[in-house]
Amino acid sequence: MKTVLLYQQDSYLREFEARVEEASGGRVVLDRTAFHPGPHGGLDTDTGYIFYGDKRYRVVRAAVEGDVVAHYLDSDTATLDPGAVVKGVIDWERRYRMMRLHTFSHILAAVLYEKHGVLVTGGHITSDYGKDDFSIEGGGWREVIEEAFREANEIASRCIEVKVYWLPREEALKIPGIVKLANKLPPEVEALRIVEIPGVDVQADGGPHVRNTCEIGRVVITKLESKGKRRKRVYYTLEEALEPAPEAP
Repeated sequence: MKTVLLYQQDSYLREFEARVEEASGGRVVLDRTAFHPGPHGGLDTDTGYIFYGDKRYRVVRAAVEGDVVAHYLDSDTATLDPGAVVKGVIDWERRYRMMRLHTFSHILAAVLYEKHGVLVTGGHITSDYGKDDFSIEGGGWREVIEEAFREANEIASRCIEVKVYWLPREEALKIPGIVKLANKLPPEVEALRIVEIPGVDVQADGGPHVRNTCEIGRVVITKLESKGKRRKRVYYTLEEALEPAPEAP
């Protein structure tokens, strides 16, 4: 990526300064950003603000476009010139809820794979809910998912530190369970960002996560659906918010 993805370095970064690379109407490209673009990596877009001098512009979405992240504003008359230094501010409560659900989704997928050999076949996370599709077939699939939720919540309550680090591509490809995902990446990607929940899960993942599983809180199922013989969908959400959300170190 030409745009430096600051959220990959620090998921708790709420404010940042950046230089305008392109600006046309309501579309702005910065040299670096803490806005997570959606629906990249299965997560919804971050929202927030860009400040320039005494002007404030609402960022309604961010999106990956080629090798840059484009920020779309609620105004097509924004006066931002290339080279200008601006301040970005993330809607933190929205982001933090997505981080909690995202980390839980890793735990849930790991439990289902370990216990039943089930694979994730799709998913999406917003600030309000998450949904995942799993390759479960046969009777009793509802009970399988419900039991996996109970175990995933128990694991999250153990307060396990979530580790984020980078590995050379070839070294990362040797990790069991990560090969299929990594092979989908273009060959020019030389290093992979690894998210590890020790003893539970390890994945190549570019999105924001919480630092510790006890930040997740309790997650509950809101709906279960059969979308086909080998495609079962679960919707889930946070039972309650954790207040206050932690400050960046």
